[in-house]
Amino acid sequence: MTFTRYAIYYTPPKGSIWGQRASHWLGWDMEQGTHIPHPTISNLDISDVTQTPRKYGLHATLKPPFRLADGMNLTELTEACETLANGLPPVTLNGLELARLGRFLALRTIGDETALAEFAATCVTTLDAFRASASDTEIAKRRAGGLTAAQDAHLLRWGYPYVLDQFKFHITLTGKRPKAELSEIETALRHHLVPYLPAPFEINEIALVGEAEDGQFHMIHRYPLGG
Repeated sequence: MTFTRYAIYYTPPKGSIWGQRASHWLGWDMEQGTHIPHPTISNLDISDVTQTPRKYGLHATLKPPFRLADGMNLTELTEACETLANGLPPVTLNGLELARLGRFLALRTIGDETALAEFAATCVTTLDAFRASASDTEIAKRRAGGLTAAQDAHLLRWGYPYVLDQFKFHITLTGKRPKAELSEIETALRHHLVPYLPAPFEINEIALVGEAEDGQFHMIHRYPLGG
């Protein structure tokens, strides 16, 4: 399979119940590379609610999607990911909770995020030699959404505004929705997913994923942490 972009994700452990239920909520299984049925919830069009995040799969971004720099190849990237994972210690937090982030819903961590922020920053910086510089079009698109000075500096240096001190770990579950809809969607998620969320929440591996030509993200390889 040919990929146009790559990213480093946190993804739920293979076979975890909460990961399976959340993947069905989104309707895309990155591991199998296939669409899967949404749960049936009366009066709620989950396909519409999850249309925007579906292509990315169930994940939290550690290193945002990037095109390979000239002279770099996938074999070298996979080797670098393995080296990175071997040197990273696992991260443990108290758990996950459902949260509103503006007008979309996501899972956020409970507990001290200091180690998690350092973990994500290491993924961003260590693998940055593999990233092609953001194009003028990409920079203009990001700036159109409104950025702080710090976010704009990160965009120019790292190709994405919400990294390092601007990073917030989150697992996106919906696209932007009208505020009037959020309560109904929250209720559905509190029944379908929240009772199955892990406590504690542990990160024991990272995942290299790729965006195929159809825009869907696929699992390439999981790397257990060895630090």
